[in-house]
Amino acid sequence: MNNEGRRLVHMTETRWLDEQEMAAWKGFLEAGHRVERRLEQQLKEEAGLSHTQYEVLVLLSQAPENSLRMSELAHAVITSKSGLTYQIGRLEKRGLVRRRSCPTDVRGVFAVLTDEGRRALEKAAPGHVAAVREVLIDALDRTELAVLAKALGRVGERLR
Repeated sequence: MNNEGRRLVHMTETRWLDEQEMAAWKGFLEAGHRVERRLEQQLKEEAGLSHTQYEVLVLLSQAPENSLRMSELAHAVITSKSGLTYQIGRLEKRGLVRRRSCPTDVRGVFAVLTDEGRRALEKAAPGHVAAVREVLIDALDRTELAVLAKALGRVGERLR
């Protein structure tokens, strides 16, 4: 069967969402958007960071020698290389990260957490964790958290 035939078969076999599935989808969308907006707002107001910039600082703080290749970092924060380059540029201007070239690959560039970046992360983390608790963690009981972690973990794994 050619691609056009597959497309037509796919179109006639659409599995529409039932009521429960639609409720799950709508709940996921609303909660995801509201959580992300609230965390973005909290980080901007209290630390002058975007959520992506905060994630970059966290990932660099956990990496060996506080550095990661830019391509690995882009993959980890689920953004484009150009999007990450922009964020790293902003963090560099504030002295929170620096770039260094890869000694074994002329095209490779590492992002490196600076001492100032570590201090900024240590200052931002308590407020961010409190906001995460407020908007998500403390709204659910332990059973709901386990189900959420398992379900969203499975979705993430499927999309990797």
